[in-house]
Amino acid sequence: MSVLRPSKQINQPTVETNIESFWHHYLIDTLLAVAGTSLVTVLIYAFQLYPRIPNISIIYLLVVLPLASTRGRYAAVMASIIAFLTFDFFLVPPLFVLTIYRTEEWIALVVFLVDALLTGQLAAALRLRVQEARRRERETRILYELVQATNNVENAEQMLATIAQSVVMVFSSWGVRECAILLPDAQGKLTIQANAPHTLDSLALSSDEYALASDVMRRGEIQGIHDTALVPQETWRSAQRVIIHNATTSSHSRLLLLPLSTGHHVLGVMRLRIQGGLHRFPGETRPEEEHVPSTRTAFFWTFIDQATSVIERVRLQRENLRIEILQRTDALRSALLSSVSHDLRTPLSSIKAAASSLQQEDIQWDEETKRSFARTIEREADRLNRLVGNLLDMSRIEEGALKPEKELYPLPDLLDDVLERLHTLLQGRTINKNYAEDLPPVELDYLQMDQVLTNLIENAVRYTPPGSPIDIRAEQVGHEALIQVADRGPGIPPADRERVFDKFFRVTNTRPNIGSRTGSGLGLAVCKGLVEAHGGRIWLEAREGGGTIFFVALPIPVTEQGATQAISRS
Repeated sequence: MSVLRPSKQINQPTVETNIESFWHHYLIDTLLAVAGTSLVTVLIYAFQLYPRIPNISIIYLLVVLPLASTRGRYAAVMASIIAFLTFDFFLVPPLFVLTIYRTEEWIALVVFLVDALLTGQLAAALRLRVQEARRRERETRILYELVQATNNVENAEQMLATIAQSVVMVFSSWGVRECAILLPDAQGKLTIQANAPHTLDSLALSSDEYALASDVMRRGEIQGIHDTALVPQETWRSAQRVIIHNATTSSHSRLLLLPLSTGHHVLGVMRLRIQGGLHRFPGETRPEEEHVPSTRTAFFWTFIDQATSVIERVRLQRENLRIEILQRTDALRSALLSSVSHDLRTPLSSIKAAASSLQQEDIQWDEETKRSFARTIEREADRLNRLVGNLLDMSRIEEGALKPEKELYPLPDLLDDVLERLHTLLQGRTINKNYAEDLPPVELDYLQMDQVLTNLIENAVRYTPPGSPIDIRAEQVGHEALIQVADRGPGIPPADRERVFDKFFRVTNTRPNIGSRTGSGLGLAVCKGLVEAHGGRIWLEAREGGGTIFFVALPIPVTEQGATQAISRS
């Protein structure tokens, strides 16, 4: 899972160290200003550079400029003032007093002080601009990496987890220790979709937290929970800040619930656990709600808004997927109804017509006619059984419930069994069989492979001219047993060859010598599912001279192949 690297954190002091860092920073700046100016003063005094060099005071700028560019405005101003005082006290006569008798000395010192202050201010302002540019560059890089990290994840759950981990990673120096994302489910109830740095199962929200999160979701306002006993408790309906004492957590941690909104629409709620004090967190107000919004507040909400846009994209992806599934389901339902209404009704009509004819008492049918009616009923019942079987097999294939019960069986015997059972359908056809003599047995499920070969042969009969031959071949190619069923029909257009194994797809055939009767569009799809369940392959190729060849390749275990060859040699 892609997350932001630790080096990309926004380094900001935590709440507990703000005051301490403030005084520590100014103390160091003061010491550096005193030390730098004192060193320059000692050098001028030791080498008697003043008054031999009247403008020697400019050398103090060598201290003011570095302090302004590295430490800031306060250090530069402090160094300028201290330089002004020490130069007057130790170098300008009368020495060791702050009294100046000569007017030109006053003018020189004042000019020096003004120059030092202006130079320090300019250098400090330049330093702030550089820092601001670096901060913006760093923030832009963080936002870019957030988008990049989420774009590299296709799964919606992983994308939400990436966002939660990125929030903890980027704002950990601000005190953020946990981040959870709550989104409404299909019933509109808020559920935890992501939790960092822990797992989803490790987070269990109380009823009060769920109630507060629902209120944030409804009202779109920021609300907080402080884990402390020092503040009186209030109900969540009457106060925006909720105070809940929890003895199991630190008294310095609190929760912040933020609405994830785009425009006026609230997508969900982000739950942040913040470690440290009761001071205001930058995310507790929007930048537009502050009189002078801070850069920390602006960046925090920019990051959250960017994360919200990613979550919106996740929601739209889920919605598009749901719509696509509904559309596909509707298309499949329409195709199934079309198939059932046509392909199942045809054999039922033939069965009903034959049965009704047999029941007519005013006509005396001879025995041959009665047998013809019985064969019609049997043939159409078998066809109806195959159609229903294809539907059931397709359902089991899609559910992954189709498990072949394999056993070793000779392919020539299986092919002969199928041809014998279909002898009525194959009347008037020339069947050319070519079986390799050294073809070893193959591990297969007899009933399932019987269904595959039946569908392929019935398909060859249905889409070829009456009386045209059908060629069946079985041989060994490498470590596979290859079965070929070839016909001399009109063939399949190149544009349709990749789709003939799709459910309910039918090839449109306009040849006048081919009957208009078509199948359900499930036979080849079932063949593909059954063959792949055996670890094999199925495909088709155009036949030279016209027609189509269907190939079925089934794996031959190396051990079985070696054992068969050894038996044949013995």
